[in-house]
Amino acid sequence: MARSRETTQPPLGVTPSGIDVLDRAAAILFAFRSDDLPLTLTELSERTGLYKSTLSRIALALCHHRLMIRLDDGRFRIGPVSLLLSSIYEANFNLGDVLLPPMRDLNAESGEAVSFHVREGDHRVCLYRIHSRYSIRAEVQQGDVQPLERGAGGRVLLAFSGAPGEPYESIRRHYVYLSVGERDPETAGISAPVFGPRQQIVGALGLVAPVSRMGMAEMERYRPRLLHFAARATTLLGGDPAPLAAAAADAPALQE
Repeated sequence: MARSRETTQPPLGVTPSGIDVLDRAAAILFAFRSDDLPLTLTELSERTGLYKSTLSRIALALCHHRLMIRLDDGRFRIGPVSLLLSSIYEANFNLGDVLLPPMRDLNAESGEAVSFHVREGDHRVCLYRIHSRYSIRAEVQQGDVQPLERGAGGRVLLAFSGAPGEPYESIRRHYVYLSVGERDPETAGISAPVFGPRQQIVGALGLVAPVSRMGMAEMERYRPRLLHFAARATTLLGGDPAPLAAAAADAPALQE
């Protein structure tokens, strides 16, 4: 009986690079989860789709470079080099370097103001802002402090910080919130979450404009593109973009 062809299951939200050995090594490393005990060869095989012979060979090479450790009982865990790489990444990390390129692309595509809000206690702060290309615009400046419970960005931050009830349950289902006149009667906005490692909320990415130019119909058209850019930012920050990508694919059918 012919043996089935070996296939590597890529990590969540990651597409194969086309370089098989690197894709297989990445699949092994990403097979580990934060709440795991050390994993057996069988468990790694089940999670990656790799044959044990292939997996063992690559795993031992990863152990050689201290990206993994093989315990005396034969199980594997992530190795200490990951801490070194993490410290180098953190030392060189600038959030703006990650977020501003997709924000500029979203601004170029929509023409509207793009903002990124983060939570500070009981308020939200506009951390980054790219202005609209139109002369009539919603005036929110970088550094402005606004309430959490009014406006699209604040609602998204509250939803993914665990706020109960509606509209937060709907936001957690659809990964987006549309707001018209909630914070300012002349302003409309749509926001989506951006996640980091372990799907922790980093902030809310949003479009904002005067209601004369961006009503509910216009925001519904922007919805899938905003979710696409939120997924892109999430990928760059180490989160799982799959839920955002799925919400973007379903967006045209949503009419809440």
